[in-house]
Amino acid sequence: MTVKEKANFAAKFVAFFFQLQRRHRPNKQTKYFCPYCHNALYRWKIQPLVTIYKCGSDQCPAFLKAQDKLNRSEKYLQKNKLSQFKLRYQYREYHFQPSDIQHSSPDQPKIDLNRIYNSSDILGLVLAFHISCAITARKTAFVLRNIFKVPISYQTVLNYAEAAAFHCHLFNLQQKGPIDDFNAGDETYIKIIGKHNFVFFFISTQNHKITAYHLADSREVLPATIALNEAIRTADPSQQLTIITDGNPSYGAAIHFINANRSPLLPLSHHKVIGLQNLDQESTDFRLYKQIIERLNRTYKAHVRPANGFNARNGALALTTLFVTHYNFLRPHMSLKCQVPISLPELNSISTLQGKWAKILSLASQNPA
Repeated sequence: MTVKEKANFAAKFVAFFFQLQRRHRPNKQTKYFCPYCHNALYRWKIQPLVTIYKCGSDQCPAFLKAQDKLNRSEKYLQKNKLSQFKLRYQYREYHFQPSDIQHSSPDQPKIDLNRIYNSSDILGLVLAFHISCAITARKTAFVLRNIFKVPISYQTVLNYAEAAAFHCHLFNLQQKGPIDDFNAGDETYIKIIGKHNFVFFFISTQNHKITAYHLADSREVLPATIALNEAIRTADPSQQLTIITDGNPSYGAAIHFINANRSPLLPLSHHKVIGLQNLDQESTDFRLYKQIIERLNRTYKAHVRPANGFNARNGALALTTLFVTHYNFLRPHMSLKCQVPISLPELNSISTLQGKWAKILSLASQNPA
């Protein structure tokens, strides 16, 4: 190999391993620029739902300001684990549109509740045992057969639940009402056909009503956006909303997307509660709100745990929908002086739980989906 060939080979070798990759260099094809330092943003991450661009300037005012906020221990940690802190300006280019935000909903039922052989009282008993008391379908059928002498199978219990959920889903969304200024969100997992799926919940922290629920097969940006969009749907246009979540980056991306399509005068505020201990001031200030959504997750788990997993997505969604109906309209809450989060005047004169379930189904069927 000649001297010239060695020099060319060395130049190619250095260029190949040089830390500034070609995609990081500003060029004429740059799409976005930093609003703080006006330098070109480089493409940092490419994901199915979003492409993230980042400012690489060390003199960016946003980067310097975020760096100055770090305390001594955080600065030490930032030198060793750069990914622990989001110091540089980022811009997200989403690959979905507002029209793609579709809330999960139960399927059209196989049976018509108006044509079942059993009465509305029996249907109310089924939902009272299966949903409110968190008893499995098999045990519900066992109780009805051996105590109430009602000949019913566990498959009929499941069919009734799926049919009731179809009507209650729209009822839940219509009767949600206004929301509080502070809303907490989180996701918990359930198993469907042996695989992890995730249920996103948002709850108003003052009146303790569930403002959104969404079932998805991932914890990514789109399902978080769908749940958050439903949670704020009934908010007053002039209301300043604050969202409290954990450190899942999907929530921050969802808030970024919604703020981009929301009035710039009233953007959503976002606060994160990280870990189980208060290691920063933000977690200390908003830990109480995060505990509310964690308590909701434990209550939900108590209702789905007896099922020991689901064989179909629609069954999981039906149980989740009816759980929200029970939680918002039928379940007394101690912090509300043993009142339900959403009070329905039509239920005040009904003393039995099965009667209230029957009345809710009657109200829900008046507004078909």
